[in-house]
Amino acid sequence: MPTPAPDDLAELWPGQSVELLKALHILTPEGRLNQDSRRKLKQVQHLVQQLRPALDRLYEREADPLIVDLGAGKSYLGLILYDLVIGPAKRGSLAAIEMRADLAATAAAIARDSGFDRVRFVAAPILSAAAEAAMGGRRASLVTALHACDTATDDAIRFALKHDAAAIALVPCCQAEAARLLDDVHGPSDALWRHPVQRRAFGAHITNTIRALLLEAHGYKVRLTEFTGFEHTQKNELILAERVQKSNAQARAQLERLLAAVPVRLGVLDQF
Repeated sequence: MPTPAPDDLAELWPGQSVELLKALHILTPEGRLNQDSRRKLKQVQHLVQQLRPALDRLYEREADPLIVDLGAGKSYLGLILYDLVIGPAKRGSLAAIEMRADLAATAAAIARDSGFDRVRFVAAPILSAAAEAAMGGRRASLVTALHACDTATDDAIRFALKHDAAAIALVPCCQAEAARLLDDVHGPSDALWRHPVQRRAFGAHITNTIRALLLEAHGYKVRLTEFTGFEHTQKNELILAERVQKSNAQARAQLERLLAAVPVRLGVLDQF
């Protein structure tokens, strides 16, 4: 069997499981990285790095933190978080919610084969009774949603607020709701979204601005930053929020002023 090239193994972090990465098809059976899998590995590693300070604070404060990964897909993020953080800490657990039953079942099998015993995979929509049951009546320490498409990111925000998550990490994808709403809006500012490409870009920008202000209004300290380089993914905006107070009147007033000036009413504002 061919041996992995040294530069392929150099991409892995110390202690990172080669067998897990093979099971996730990030590494080939021979332990090699191709161009697509290298991008995926870099994305998830960079996100774990971005989350590490918040995770460290959670582990300092909580004896048994619960990480909830929403719209988990193939569970790259959840399983690698378990491998790098939850497992080595010997405490804490993971609940992964994914609507597609085949993906949830595959991820659960990988977790079993990897010896990850503090993890639960549930095939269900984010806002469902089954997803609620996965919480076991517990508070979410960290809620993540990586590339949850369009309003699924807003479902993740609703879920996180309902369960009073201590920290939230969102990488939105394909924000189309605002663009659809702007299509029918005409007035002094409509030159900003006159063309479809402008509508998509402006819609994505205003959507994430509203999401960030909404979280701030609910008492979170919010940071919007680049998730990873554009060479790895075009959907590279990370919304990272940590609970610091019960509410923020200044952020609420700022959001109200923005909504008075921008002619969109997004579904996530039901939480406002």
